[in-house]
Amino acid sequence: MIRSILIILFLAVFFLLGILIWGVTWVIGRFHPYKRDIICLRTVQMAFKIILWISGVKVDVYGEENVPKDQAVLYIGNHRSYFDIVITYARCPRLTGYVAKDSMLKIPFLRTWMKLLHCLFLNRKDLKEGMKMILTGIDQIKNGISMCIFPEGTRVRTDIETDMLPFKEGSLKMAEKTGCAIIPMALVHTADIFEKHVPFVKKTHVILMYGEPIYAKELDKDKRKHLGAYTQDVIRGMLEEALEMQL
Repeated sequence: MIRSILIILFLAVFFLLGILIWGVTWVIGRFHPYKRDIICLRTVQMAFKIILWISGVKVDVYGEENVPKDQAVLYIGNHRSYFDIVITYARCPRLTGYVAKDSMLKIPFLRTWMKLLHCLFLNRKDLKEGMKMILTGIDQIKNGISMCIFPEGTRVRTDIETDMLPFKEGSLKMAEKTGCAIIPMALVHTADIFEKHVPFVKKTHVILMYGEPIYAKELDKDKRKHLGAYTQDVIRGMLEEALEMQL
C-alpha cells in the first residue's frame, strides 16, 4: 500500500508544480514552440520514470534499435494496464502524442498536460468525431509528431499474456495515409503492477519489446486490407517470444 500512497503524493506535488511549469512553457512557447514541446516531453518522461522507480518496476527493453529517431512513427501495442502508457511514453525519443478516450477530458490538470503533449481524444460513439481525430493524427505525423495507439480500445483483463481483443482497423489509418513506419510494441506482465491487485502497486519485472518497422505500402494487398489483424499477429508473436525468454 505504501507504493500507492507515495505515487499519489508524488502526483499531487507534480500537478502543483505543473502550474509553474505551464507558466514557464507558455512564455517559452511564444518564441520557441518546439523548445516548449521538448521541455514538456522531457518533464513528463522524468515524472514517469520516478513513478516507475517508486513502483519498483524493472523494465527489460528489447528491439529499441527498431525505433527510428529521425522520423515520426505510429506506435501500436497490446494493452493490459494503465502502466503501459507510463512505461512506453518514458522511452519515446521524440515528440509523441497518445490517443486516449475522450472521458480523460473530464480530469483537470491531466487533460492540460495531455493537450500540451499532443494527445488526441477519441469519442467512440461519434464516427464523425472519430474521423476528425484520425485526420488530426495524420497532420501531426506529417508535422513530425509520432502517435501511439492501443488498438484494442480498452485494457484486456485475462490472465493469459497473449490474449488480445481484435485490433480496430481504423487505428492504422494514420500509418496508411502518411506512409510512416508502424512500430509494434509487446508489453508483458504490466497488469501485475496494479490491475491484478487494486489498489496495491507491487514490484514487478516487465518486458517491453519493439518489433521491426512495418510499412503498409510494402505489404501485399491482403495484408494491407487487414493491416490491423496483420499487426496484431506480429505483436502476438512478439509476446510469445518475450514469454519464452523468461523460461
